[in-house]
Amino acid sequence: MEADRLAALRSLGLLDTEPEERFDRYTRIAQRVFGVPIALISLVDEDRVWYKSNRGFELNETPRDIAFCNYAILNDDIMVVEDVNTDDRFQNSPLVDNESGIRFYAGCPIKTSKGACIGTLCILDYKPRKLGAADLQLLRDLGTMVEGEFTVQNIATVDDLTGLSNRRGFQAIARHAIAMCQRLQNAATLMFFDLDGFKNVNDTYGHAEGDKVLIDIGQILLQEFRNSDVIARLGGDEFCVFLTGTNADHIDRPLENLNNAISARNKLHEYSVGYSVGTVAYIPDQHASIEDLLAEADQLMYDNKRKKKTR
Repeated sequence: MEADRLAALRSLGLLDTEPEERFDRYTRIAQRVFGVPIALISLVDEDRVWYKSNRGFELNETPRDIAFCNYAILNDDIMVVEDVNTDDRFQNSPLVDNESGIRFYAGCPIKTSKGACIGTLCILDYKPRKLGAADLQLLRDLGTMVEGEFTVQNIATVDDLTGLSNRRGFQAIARHAIAMCQRLQNAATLMFFDLDGFKNVNDTYGHAEGDKVLIDIGQILLQEFRNSDVIARLGGDEFCVFLTGTNADHIDRPLENLNNAISARNKLHEYSVGYSVGTVAYIPDQHASIEDLLAEADQLMYDNKRKKKTR
C-alpha cells in the first residue's frame, strides 16, 4: 500500500537532509563508470521526488507526476528508457520537451529491508543510450549497496523491542509531518504517554515480563490509532503519538478505545498497567519545532501523573 510505503520512507528521516558521503560515493561511481552527466539517489515522496544524492542535475526535487522515478519504483527490476522521445509516458514532461532535455533514463528500485520501494539509484543522459547485461548487473550491484545504507539508517531510527520508531526516528518523521501541516494548514496534536505501574511489573515479575508489556502497549497503540498517525517509543516506558489533521478536542474517542484495549489486556494478567498522558495542540506561532511540542507534552504528562499520586 502507498501509505505503508510512505511511512517506511519517512521513518528513515532522510527527506530534506544535507548531502552525505555514504550516499554520494555511489552516485560518483555511477556517473564515472557509466559515463553519464547525471546520477541520482531519489526518494519518492507523496507529491515529489527528492534527491538525497545529486550529481549533475540542476534540480533538488521534481514534482512526482513528471518524474521518471515515479514509474521506476513500480518495477521489481531496473527500468530503462533508451530514448524518452519514443515513450508515451514522458511526451509531455518538461524534463524532456526541449533540445537540452533528458533523453535516457535507467533507474534501479531501492527497497527497505521489509520490501517497501522508496526510491531509486538512477542514471540519466541528454542523448539516447543502450545498456548491456553487464551494465545492468553493475547498476543492480550499486543499488544493493545503497539499500545497505538504508538498512543501517533504518536500524538507527527503529526501536528494537517494539518495532516502533525510536526518538530519533519519531523526530525525523514528525518534522516532516509538521511541515505538511503548515503547508496544508492542517491541525495536529501530540500525545505523550508514560506507563503507570510499569516499575512494579519489572520489580515483581522481572524485566522479561516488562518487555512484554512494552511490546503489547506498542501494538495496542498501533491498533487504536490511525495508519497516518506517527507512533513511537521514545525510551523506557514513554510513548508518543502525533496525530495529523486532528484537534486536541477530538481525542476522546481514540483514548476511550485505548483504555478499553488496555483494560482487556489487564484482565489476562495478575497485574495492571495504565498510563499518564500529556496532550498538546500544535500551534505554529508557539511551537517552532517538534522538540518544543515534546517538551510541553512531557511537562503536561508529569502534571497528570502527579495529580494521580496526590488523590
